[in-house]
Amino acid sequence: MKAKLTTWILVAAAAGLVAGYLAHGWARDATQAATIAGYFSILSDIFLRLIKMVIAPLVFATVVSGIAGMGDAKAVGRIGGKALAWFITASLVSLLIGMVFANLLQPGGSLTLALPEKDAATNLKTGGMNLKEFITHVFPASFFQAMATNEILQILVFSCFFGFAIASLKGEPAVTITHFVSELTEVMLKVTDFVMWVAPAGVFGAVAAAITVQGLGVLLTYGQFIGSFYLALAVLWLVLVGAGFVFLGPMVLRLMATVREPLFVAFTTASSEAAYPKLMEQLNRFGVNERVSSFVLPLGYSFNLDGSMVYQAFAALFIAQAYGIELSFAEQLTMLLVMMVSSKGVAGVPRASLVVVAAVLPTFGLPEAGLLLILGIDQFLDMGRTATNVIGNSIATTVVAKWEGMLGPRQVDDPPGRAGGSSAKPA
Repeated sequence: MKAKLTTWILVAAAAGLVAGYLAHGWARDATQAATIAGYFSILSDIFLRLIKMVIAPLVFATVVSGIAGMGDAKAVGRIGGKALAWFITASLVSLLIGMVFANLLQPGGSLTLALPEKDAATNLKTGGMNLKEFITHVFPASFFQAMATNEILQILVFSCFFGFAIASLKGEPAVTITHFVSELTEVMLKVTDFVMWVAPAGVFGAVAAAITVQGLGVLLTYGQFIGSFYLALAVLWLVLVGAGFVFLGPMVLRLMATVREPLFVAFTTASSEAAYPKLMEQLNRFGVNERVSSFVLPLGYSFNLDGSMVYQAFAALFIAQAYGIELSFAEQLTMLLVMMVSSKGVAGVPRASLVVVAAVLPTFGLPEAGLLLILGIDQFLDMGRTATNVIGNSIATTVVAKWEGMLGPRQVDDPPGRAGGSSAKPA
């Protein structure tokens, strides 16, 4: 009997931890450590490239198939409205949790490291979009460019137009393209299954590379900051699961068990994209109707980043505390609201949370150079916030499906001809 993918991922993570520790001790200096880490990173880079190869066609196929199956613009608008209401509420709660714990635990107040000069360069591009640019950017100038760059929100917009067009063509004119999109969904989910078996190698490479460069000592130096951050994430997990329990009942615990594989992938690779294909498959297997998951999940990847919200609050207040800068409650609240809005304009940008924080800090008189304090440990923080994003989007998508009466029984086995399909009937 084959071992489950989750087991292999955990084994790979442990092996990566050991390999990274040994490599870090063997390396003569930071340059050699970076070189060794580069070789480890080959494995994680290959895995992430394979995942990115799958993302765009998978989003396109599932969204178009779902909307064409609905055939009702009102239903799509209703589902989108409910999803956005959940996303905004969850983002505000996440920001508040981050702010409360950063103020209570004061992780920056006990930092013993030398502070970077306030005018030190961080090498981060902070040209975040303003509201006008963001709204314009949502609409693709070229579908193929959006596909090539994995702009999920732009792909979602085009797919909505395409799906509505198919739904409006009744009868014979759209039969061929409808069948094609439906079959494309089947094929892309099967491709996803193949790609996910490379996940253990990718996880090993990602963990080994991070430990080779940073070593385990960095975790001790920043122990209070990392511990405080993960404590805040744990509280947010309890809040999210509690909210899920209100609407889903005890099945929310089964949901957490169902999405454990994409959760581990997200945590160990610190990549939301890596978890996306398997997360969609597992949600469908749990009973979420594909019409809901194919629309809400891509939307959540741009608007529902709960872990990133906590991180942004923590990072900004950590820097303020490290430099001894006092921020009033009103200033903190305003800063966090600005971050929430700004974060919607950088979806898909590598280390987007850092970019948002760097762009907002100067506005509130905080030194951008303070980011240099956390750049070295950002990989370990990114793991937690990425896993939290997966949890938040899993619960949000399932709750919306429940509200719509489109949450069916859990599929123990894959339906014939389908890996993680959505043959479940609405509840």
